[in-house]
Amino acid sequence: MWVSKGWWWLAVGAVVVAAWAARGDDSPADTAAPAQPTATPSTPKPSESEPSESKPSGPSKATPTGIPSDWYRNYDPAQFAVQVRKSAGRADVSAQLLMAILYNEDYKPHDPSLERSWQRIKEGAAFGIANMHRAAFDETKRGRFAGRQWEELPDHPELAIEAAAWHLHDLTARLGSRRGKFSKDELLALGYNAGGGNMRSFAAGAKPGAQAQSYLDNLHENWDKAAKAVRN
Repeated sequence: MWVSKGWWWLAVGAVVVAAWAARGDDSPADTAAPAQPTATPSTPKPSESEPSESKPSGPSKATPTGIPSDWYRNYDPAQFAVQVRKSAGRADVSAQLLMAILYNEDYKPHDPSLERSWQRIKEGAAFGIANMHRAAFDETKRGRFAGRQWEELPDHPELAIEAAAWHLHDLTARLGSRRGKFSKDELLALGYNAGGGNMRSFAAGAKPGAQAQSYLDNLHENWDKAAKAVRN
């Protein structure tokens, strides 16, 4: 479901502050300042008294899948172009459509901690970079990655991409004939956002409501950007 990005940040900010304040393991056990020595310290060496140049941080550690462990910082769906192409190929769906949906779903931060904090006050909210709900994930995983769990999505963007690709595959199978003005990709995107039943109604000529139309408008805005991302 699409919501205002600014509203989401404000709501989650309040939630995270409360959640982190309640978690003892997020703060050092002892917050008191260390005692100062009573003896006069010896004159430090120049290297100790003068500020040294900050060393550039090393590359982010990669997960077993080759994805940087801090992938959610400065998040851009284009960084997952390889995973999008692979998953789209396996599921026989458009890589451009899959990438465009990831851009559409980039209306909120995807830091795993923030997603879980939000989940604590809104049970049943979507998880992962593709914003998938539990029911959709559980239906999609059957016979494909049955051993994986919906709760893994915030930490595993590659799983979120794979699940989204197969969900689009299943929506394609349910689409049926089209008599309206929308293209196949437009209808699949609407189905991803509004569900398969609404998708078939739109295919038969029904007019999308405000939320579905907004999702479609965003898809159009992200379409060329998605094409460029999956080409790189």
